[in-house]
Amino acid sequence: MELAHSLLLNEEAYNQLGEVQKAQFVFEWLKFLEKLLLATNKADIREKQRRIVEQLISLLNSSPGPPTRKLLAENLAILYSIGDTFSVYQTIDKCNELIRSKDDSPSYLPTKLAAVVCLGSLYKKLGRLLGNTFIDTVGTILKAMKSAESQGRYEIMLSLQNILNGLGAAAAPCHRDIYKAARSCLTDRSMAVRCAAAKCLIELQNEAIFMWSTDLDSVATLCFKSFEGSNYDVRIAVSKLLGTVLARAVMSKQGTAASRQSIRKVSLEEAMDLLGTGFLRGSSGFLRASGDMLKGTSSVSRDVRVGVTQAYVVFISTLGGRWLERNFVTLLSHILSLVSQSHPKAIQTQMDAICCRRCVSFILRTTIRSLLGEKAQIAAAKDICQAIWKLKKVVDAVMSEGNLEIRPGSTDVAATQHVLVCALQELGNLIYGLGTTAAPLLQDSSAGILDNVISVIIHPSISVRLAAAWCLHCIAVALPSYLTPLLDRCLEQLTVLKSSPEAVTGFSFAVAALLGAVKHCPLGIPHGKGKIIVMLAEDLLCSASQNSRLSVQRTQAGWLLLAALMTLGSAFIQHHLPRVLRLWKCVFPLSPKDLETEKSRGDSFTWQVTLEGRAGALCAIKSFVSYCDDLLTDEIIQRLLPPLPCAIDLLTQLSSIQKTYGTPLKTPAVIYKQRLYELLALLPPEIYAENLCAILKELSVDLTASDTQMAASTFLLPPLCHQDDLLLLSPLLQDTDHRFIEEQLLLGNGVACGSLEYDPFSIYEHGIEGDSVPKPLPPSFSLISSAARLFGIVCAHAAESQRLLVLEQLLDSIKHTKASRQQVVQLHVISAFSNFLKYVASSKGNLGSEEIRRPALTLLMGALESTNPLMRCAAAEGLARLAQVIGDGSFTAGLAQISFDKLKSARDVVTRTGHSLALGSLYRYLGGMGSSQHLNACIGILYTLSQDGTSPDVRTWALHSLSLIIDSAGPLYHVHVDSTLSLVLMLLLTVPPTHAEVHQSLGRCLNALITTLGPELQGSSTALSTLRMSCLLGCAIMQDNPDCLVQAQAISCLQQLHMFAPRYVNLSSLINCLCVNLCSSYLLLRRAVLACLRQIVQREAAEVSEHAVVLAKDSREDLIPDANIREVGLEGALLNLLDKESDQRLCQDIKETLSHMITSMAVGKLSFWLKLCKDVLASSADFTTVASVDTTQEDEVDKEDDASVLTCRNDEKCRPIANPRWATRVFAAECVCKIINQCENSHSAHFDIALAHEMKERDSRNDFLVLHLADLIRMAFMAATDHSDQLRLSGLQTLLVVVRQFAAIPEPEFPGHLILEQYQANVGAALRPAFTSDTPPDVTAKACQVCSAWIASGVVSDLSDLRRVHQLLVSSLTKIQAGKETLSQLYNESASTMEILAVLKAWAEVYIIAVERQKKQTEKQKQSMKTAGFLEENARDMSSSIDGLLDLVQTDLGTLSKLWLAALQDFALLTLPSEFASQLPLEGGAFYTAETSENAKPHYHNSWALILHATALWLTSTGFIVADPDEGATNLSRPVTPTTMCQGSSGSAVKSPEDVYTDRFHLILGISVEFLCSLRSDATMESITACLHALQALLDVPWPRSKIGSDQDLGVELLNVLHRVILTRESPSIQLASLEVVRQIIYAAQEHVKEKRRSAEVDDGAAEKETLPEFGEGKDTGGLVPGRSLVFATLELCVCILVRQLPELNPKLTGSPGVKATKAQILSEDGNKLVSAALIILSELPGVCSPEGSISVLPTILYLIIGVLRETAVKLPGGQLSFTVAAALQALKAILSSPLARAEKSHTAWTGLLRRALTTILDCWDPVDGAQQELDEISLLTAITVFILSSSPEVTTLQCLQERCIEKFKVSLELKDSVVQIKCYQLLLSIFQYPNPAVSYPYIHSLASPIVRKLQETDQIKPEDATELQAIQEGIKVLKALVPVAEEQHRSQLVAGILPILVSFLLDENTLSSASTILRNLHDFALQNLMQIGPQYSSVFKNIMASSPTMKARLEAAIKGNQESIKIKTTPKHIKNPGKNSSIQLKTNFL
Repeated sequence: MELAHSLLLNEEAYNQLGEVQKAQFVFEWLKFLEKLLLATNKADIREKQRRIVEQLISLLNSSPGPPTRKLLAENLAILYSIGDTFSVYQTIDKCNELIRSKDDSPSYLPTKLAAVVCLGSLYKKLGRLLGNTFIDTVGTILKAMKSAESQGRYEIMLSLQNILNGLGAAAAPCHRDIYKAARSCLTDRSMAVRCAAAKCLIELQNEAIFMWSTDLDSVATLCFKSFEGSNYDVRIAVSKLLGTVLARAVMSKQGTAASRQSIRKVSLEEAMDLLGTGFLRGSSGFLRASGDMLKGTSSVSRDVRVGVTQAYVVFISTLGGRWLERNFVTLLSHILSLVSQSHPKAIQTQMDAICCRRCVSFILRTTIRSLLGEKAQIAAAKDICQAIWKLKKVVDAVMSEGNLEIRPGSTDVAATQHVLVCALQELGNLIYGLGTTAAPLLQDSSAGILDNVISVIIHPSISVRLAAAWCLHCIAVALPSYLTPLLDRCLEQLTVLKSSPEAVTGFSFAVAALLGAVKHCPLGIPHGKGKIIVMLAEDLLCSASQNSRLSVQRTQAGWLLLAALMTLGSAFIQHHLPRVLRLWKCVFPLSPKDLETEKSRGDSFTWQVTLEGRAGALCAIKSFVSYCDDLLTDEIIQRLLPPLPCAIDLLTQLSSIQKTYGTPLKTPAVIYKQRLYELLALLPPEIYAENLCAILKELSVDLTASDTQMAASTFLLPPLCHQDDLLLLSPLLQDTDHRFIEEQLLLGNGVACGSLEYDPFSIYEHGIEGDSVPKPLPPSFSLISSAARLFGIVCAHAAESQRLLVLEQLLDSIKHTKASRQQVVQLHVISAFSNFLKYVASSKGNLGSEEIRRPALTLLMGALESTNPLMRCAAAEGLARLAQVIGDGSFTAGLAQISFDKLKSARDVVTRTGHSLALGSLYRYLGGMGSSQHLNACIGILYTLSQDGTSPDVRTWALHSLSLIIDSAGPLYHVHVDSTLSLVLMLLLTVPPTHAEVHQSLGRCLNALITTLGPELQGSSTALSTLRMSCLLGCAIMQDNPDCLVQAQAISCLQQLHMFAPRYVNLSSLINCLCVNLCSSYLLLRRAVLACLRQIVQREAAEVSEHAVVLAKDSREDLIPDANIREVGLEGALLNLLDKESDQRLCQDIKETLSHMITSMAVGKLSFWLKLCKDVLASSADFTTVASVDTTQEDEVDKEDDASVLTCRNDEKCRPIANPRWATRVFAAECVCKIINQCENSHSAHFDIALAHEMKERDSRNDFLVLHLADLIRMAFMAATDHSDQLRLSGLQTLLVVVRQFAAIPEPEFPGHLILEQYQANVGAALRPAFTSDTPPDVTAKACQVCSAWIASGVVSDLSDLRRVHQLLVSSLTKIQAGKETLSQLYNESASTMEILAVLKAWAEVYIIAVERQKKQTEKQKQSMKTAGFLEENARDMSSSIDGLLDLVQTDLGTLSKLWLAALQDFALLTLPSEFASQLPLEGGAFYTAETSENAKPHYHNSWALILHATALWLTSTGFIVADPDEGATNLSRPVTPTTMCQGSSGSAVKSPEDVYTDRFHLILGISVEFLCSLRSDATMESITACLHALQALLDVPWPRSKIGSDQDLGVELLNVLHRVILTRESPSIQLASLEVVRQIIYAAQEHVKEKRRSAEVDDGAAEKETLPEFGEGKDTGGLVPGRSLVFATLELCVCILVRQLPELNPKLTGSPGVKATKAQILSEDGNKLVSAALIILSELPGVCSPEGSISVLPTILYLIIGVLRETAVKLPGGQLSFTVAAALQALKAILSSPLARAEKSHTAWTGLLRRALTTILDCWDPVDGAQQELDEISLLTAITVFILSSSPEVTTLQCLQERCIEKFKVSLELKDSVVQIKCYQLLLSIFQYPNPAVSYPYIHSLASPIVRKLQETDQIKPEDATELQAIQEGIKVLKALVPVAEEQHRSQLVAGILPILVSFLLDENTLSSASTILRNLHDFALQNLMQIGPQYSSVFKNIMASSPTMKARLEAAIKGNQESIKIKTTPKHIKNPGKNSSIQLKTNFL
């Protein structure tokens, strides 16, 4: 293939190839040439042009296939358009010559067709350059058409289209001729030709004015004829033609009419009448009414009607949205008139009426949804409502005449019914689509929508009543706030008008429809409605017999209400179940005997009522079983059972009852059967096991009944065929945009579409999509469907003998019926049997004995050769399932053999298609089918069939089957891949484009092959690269195919290739293909495009986006008329598509694609994305201001030229979407949140304005989120204040995200302020509307969350500003305080629970923040008191706002605290396990009702944690000292208040405050422990943290601590729970919080022990001390009991923390019991904090123990502390101690100074243990395993010093220990490290000053002289840097400190030792000036000290000076020389020194 990549065809390579390869080679060359020509230099092309033309012409003569000829033609045209045109005339002549040729042989045909295509392409590209040659050319082509076959006619039409396109107006001379030719082709028998003709005529009408003026009528008639017998593609093409022509006619009336008077003007009315004629009379013309027409018998064929319907849509869409807005009323009245009585023909039968109604609905629905923005839709809804009102007046007039004879059948009433049905359905639909944005429409009293709809509910026609009910359903789903009021209104009317049959049915329908809406409204309806409905239903059923005129209606209404109520689920029905079951029991006779007596009594009417009642009851129970399956306990099933046998008995006797009482019972009997079958199919078959035989018998009768005329295979069989196989059948079975109307064609002319009036009970069922009306089929069809389904279940459970018998009976009945009826029976039996096989296969059952196989095979083989393709599909599937169920290899092989034999012998299409599919199905279900030879045989046969040129069907089915085998065979297929690929390519290159279905099957084969090859496609071997090239070639051929479904296949193949071998897929051309088809009119193509895009953008979003923009800019005309990629990029185009699209799956794909793009690109293209979202959201702002349509715009529009209607307004050009729907805006708001989220994970500058500005200045391309803050706030504001509730929620969420992310960012221009401060007004304004009285609770709840976040963020410091938002929270608090009675009754009680808890949670958050801030503030104030006073004022200002927040909350705290406690008590009750359900209060809690407790739980789970924390803080702040039992005067109407907790509700005894506190304490503790001890995986960090903080707060005050301290088990329990939290949660913040609680528990225990000791001492003060009992753990024995011991539990927890951070502490890990040294390490910041916290806790532990107990724990504690010290003693710069070492020393100090070390009982043991500890520390210096350790001497010396200073002297004065300690100091002093020396001196200073001489003297004796020696050396070695200087200074300080400590007699010696050293530091005059700073500082220091010591010890001083004249001279010189400078310098020196000292003291403050 690589050889094909050249400018000239490589003929040498070409000639060596075989025929098939030649075709591929040529195609590849042409494909390459097309790209090359556009990219090559013109001169180079001209040079070789002649040769290329010759090669192309020679290929033209070599019979090229369809894709090749198309490419060849394009290349020729490109070549001439770029190069010279001199030889183009010869080429045209050559083509004409080829066309004129008389050779009619099939082999010559491709050459002729290629010539035709070439001409089209040349004229399209070169157009008028070719002069007048076209007249001759067109003549030749038209002449050739007369003798052409269908392929020829098809290509000629397309060629003419291209010629017209290229020539434009110049082709006028040929217009008439072309028109004539195209007319004849438009009614051609080949559908492809019709499509091509339509395309040609669409091109023609651009210039040929006569088409839309003088010949308009004949064009219309022609189109109507073309619709007859058409397929989907023809209807699309011809409707486009008809719609466009009519739109041109209407639009042309202004501009051109003036210039050419001759043109006929067509008014809008005329155009619509033309379409109306087609719709009502079909193609029979205007005046030529045939005899049938006059007699009123002929009916318009459905395909014409559907075609005209589509034409209406095209007509309106072409005129555009603005036109539709202006002419909506006219259009509406015309379209509705199509189903009015003025055209009785359209609605003469119910079937026709239903189909017409569906068409009318489709026209209105499609145009309104796609063309009108929300404002215009609201106006349209008003117009529709107006139409309903007019029609209602007509009905009212007739009804009020009181003329009873004509009333029921009055023509006027009947006349209006269908119009009303359409109007009501579309009104409902419109409002459903608008969602809550329709609120202004319903509030507008002038429109009176609700009144109008409700007034029509009592219309005499049942269809209208149902439509009105459905309309109410839509209104309720769209606007949930109307659900309850509407329900109340309908229930009230139902009660009041109980005596009117219309009202009873109408309002019961309405109530049922509204109940069906509840599941679409998350906020639900009040629970009490259930009771009202059950009572009303009971009343209706009981009163049914009182008035025979109302019996049927009341019975039906009663059961309908109950059935609808069941859909609300078990919560609503649970309490009323006994009543319902009682009614169910009463409706059937109790025994067979009663049934017999019943039969003998009664008449036709009573039986009608009875059957209606029983069918209703069955339906209600079916609804119960479907929707309340959780209530189906064994007990309930037992109560359901008794009536069932009787119901089945009645089933068996229905036929005899029907014979007795005649036809009136026919329909009720059918409905009864159907209901019973449906119920039985849902129940477990064991329940009716005794009756299986009777049921089977009845099912057989129904399936083979003789009165079913219609074969409705399309509703029975598709569910039983495999989804993939349905692709073989009509495209109508696939999803299209026109599915809604095309469905009626599927069912065939004799079968009606589904419609609501066939089964009113379906009104409450789940809609397929929310907005589409349920469409139940007529009862007779539904019966067959239910019977077939039940047959599968019953037959599977019946005995084998019974099974066999039934099967044989069914076979007989097929044999014995005749002709067309035979097919009907066969269809029913096949669907029943297929259901049986499906059921057996899915339940892993078996078929039974071998005898059953024979009848089963007979049945399936018969169907496999049926003329109905659907039946063949179902039979093939059935055969495969049969083989699967039998599971016997030889049987499967036998089946395959039968098919092999048939396929070899049979020649008819039916047999060949059926059996080829059977082979594929067998393979699909049974994988390998045994052996590879079977596979070879299969493939061989299918290869042969796929090349059968006589029948496209056989090819299609064979190839489809082959694709199934490729898919199922997997790796086994690899050997056949080459041959199959060649076959597929050959067929793709040769099968005519008119056989699109063959190409679709080829596409499936290619897709399966690519999947089979999988990742191997990446390989680089020659074989694989050839396979890859072939796959890509196949995709390229399919991409060029005119059929959209084939293009969709091509895209999904490329998608697969991109997944497996992305490098080899040309992304640019793939994106081009995707962009072009983005707005295709074919749904499946759009789906394929989006599925592919979604996959690609996951890897290469940026590339995709760039390619799309480049392509849009490069393409000459706009790629996609609808998607403006050039302006808004692919992203904008996708958003636009999302807005227009109604297909859910597609919308989901678009959203995912955009989400992936945001994830990978939003940060890089920030401005672009934010602008996109802003433009979409900006329309919220437009809409909010203008609720009704602005009239001024309309006048302006009229002035514009009409053509401008098709272009959008200028100001909208920049927007990606003109009027986005609310759903698109919601998505845009979600995108904004995603963008913020992406930035959060990106550069920090996104949230740092100073940094962002700085980086922006550096490079202007940089873009950061913080720079767009104003836009973010504006977008959130626009969304939050919209009419749409969903959008408000999204807007508030966005605002919340913005506040949380940007709260802490400072405003650089105004220091001390935050960047968000400037947006206070916007935030306030966005929140205010959410607190109005009519706002739904979910919006208010979300707004509360934003309020608390805003207040807590600390952005606003000014109290008056804060009050604005605070006021909103206050208002909501007032609202919820009023109690649950006054809260909105619009929604379910759980909705008000949600709102109340959201308010309480918000307040809790604010309170928590206020308390935290106050805490910080007081700490700051304490600090500022210490520092200078000038800070005080500042602090005062700040504190005012901070305390202010607390003051704000304080005012409502009394109320809040009660509400919080009540909420916590509710939560505690709701979290009780189910076994305590009986103990729960019957009426529910404070904020939930007992019935809605399940729904309320999630809301409590969402908010309890913060409420708990706030409550704990409040209790802490009162210190448990509010003693007033009724706590303040706030009176709350609540069933349970916290003060009555744990009391009976009578509660006369008032509790003592102590009891109230205890209850509260246990409530908080209980909730915390319950939550923490079983943390679910979904527990949020927020909840855990809040819970731990609550415990901390609780233990901050003495009273709760005393409770914990006194109850040891409680403490241990808490510790165990915290231990589990630490083990299961890795978060450092949670672990720290847990440790803080542990510390408080230990503190509480310590307090308790101290208290007991104190009280014991007081009590036994007189007694002897020895008799005092031991308090604390370990008592007298010292034993600690695991599980009961507080200390043990704490140790476990601390060890857990320490070993996690420092695994080396665990002896098991280090493998040695002793202290094993490893390299010391520095922990993370969190690790440091955790270890420190654990050490502090450890050091507190001895205080909880008795002396004996302390002895048992001390070794462990010391081991851990010293372990931490050793593991983390790292050398840090400047001699600092690491964080953990400092903590370890602190802990060590606490232990050493513990009173227990000195207590007599433990003194000895402690001393021994502490000595060992000191030894361990000393051992740290020793080398381990011969290696010297890298430990920090400073840390170890400090530890020794802590021991010396803090422990009792006995510990350290032991001689051997003391010597070792002194030795360490000596060694350290000798070290060269100045930092260690400094520290050493400092530590020694503290030891020397120790008051106890026994401790300090040995050190002084041993170390004083080394220090002096060290200092004397300074004379020789001068200090070189600051640290050495400091070391000397510290040494001098130590010596100075020794002087006062020494005894009198030794002092003079010491001073005498110090003075010479100091004098040696002095410099003389000469050296002073040149000395370094260090030496100068030393000089100053020495001089200063000499000045101090001199006066103090003057005698010694004088003696020394006298004895040493040199010293004296030196000193005097220094004093003199320094006199001046000292004056200047002394002051700073004095300031510096204390600083140094203080810093040292701070560092060593643990001493």
